[in-house]
Amino acid sequence: MNTAYVFVFITSFITLFVIRKVAKKVGLVDKPNARKHHKGVVPLVGGISIYLTLFAGFTLFLPMSLNLQLYLGCSAVLVILGALDDYFDVSFKIRLIVQAGISLAMIVIGGHSLHHLGFLMGSETIELNKVTGAIVTIIAVIGAINAFNMVDGIDGLLGGLASVTFTALGIVFYHHNDVYLATICLLIVTALFPYILLNLGFPLGRRFKIFMGDAGSMFIGFSVIWMLIRGSQEADIVAFKPVTALWLIAIPLMDMTTIMIRRIRKGHSPFKPDREHLHHICERMGLSPLMTLFIICLLASICAAVGIIADLNGVAESTMFIAFLVMFALYFTAISYIWRITTWLNKLLGRHSIISSTSS
Repeated sequence: MNTAYVFVFITSFITLFVIRKVAKKVGLVDKPNARKHHKGVVPLVGGISIYLTLFAGFTLFLPMSLNLQLYLGCSAVLVILGALDDYFDVSFKIRLIVQAGISLAMIVIGGHSLHHLGFLMGSETIELNKVTGAIVTIIAVIGAINAFNMVDGIDGLLGGLASVTFTALGIVFYHHNDVYLATICLLIVTALFPYILLNLGFPLGRRFKIFMGDAGSMFIGFSVIWMLIRGSQEADIVAFKPVTALWLIAIPLMDMTTIMIRRIRKGHSPFKPDREHLHHICERMGLSPLMTLFIICLLASICAAVGIIADLNGVAESTMFIAFLVMFALYFTAISYIWRITTWLNKLLGRHSIISSTSS
């Protein structure tokens, strides 16, 4: 199986270089604007390249099954949708309809859905009937896709957070002797690594910079929710409790929920882009992009580690759920009053505030 990892790593690099040239010729590039402060045009081919790499790797090195075919097929639809969105700026309503359709395919064809939420409220498990389970699954799929789409705001962040989640998933799958799903997760991390290097400008400089694009964020988000549902809902797998899934995607989930609540409070569409995400706030606080990347990925790793350790040590699901809600409440409050908190800290430490904002 080591051959598979070497193949995926090398193929990912090669595919990124080849497709970036195609992207520049056809105009599949990202240009600077009011929200995007990068220099020059950057090819939006990270997601396409990673998908093609994994398609080849899975086909060559993993036993093909209906589940794998369904996963690759649904992912292909999302990658194509994302590429069209990158090129033509597809309406968010159309994106939501397609994402809902993919969710239904996952439920009807593959039988993968959220049908129980575990013992969140104490001694009895929360069971969902077919209709409720389907609705919750569709919401979860759309939520995961958009959560990972929204964090793709600075170099390395989407790849870094995705790597944290898939590494955590690989660990819990291996711990429960599901080598097949663990291998899929770790092959995804392997395919992501060359992209992260080029996205950050290593080792060839910013001339070879590449962005993930909506094709990549949709593919990553869907892959995450696919693995979370399989690992927590299917009787022949059950690698972790449903509540543990919240901890494995804590940072993207909390960032998306917080930003959407704040947008709705302001009377804006929850899907309207802005510069109030966690990574934007960190940068406006004076942190460099690399330090912002490090801190957010560290926080995500801590959350994932807490979730895994609590799961493996049999901590009650209700306790894990309450702890997550408390963490989210603290996160939401801190983000809502971040400028006041930062000003207070600067005064406490005797520093001049470097922040100028009316947001709070």
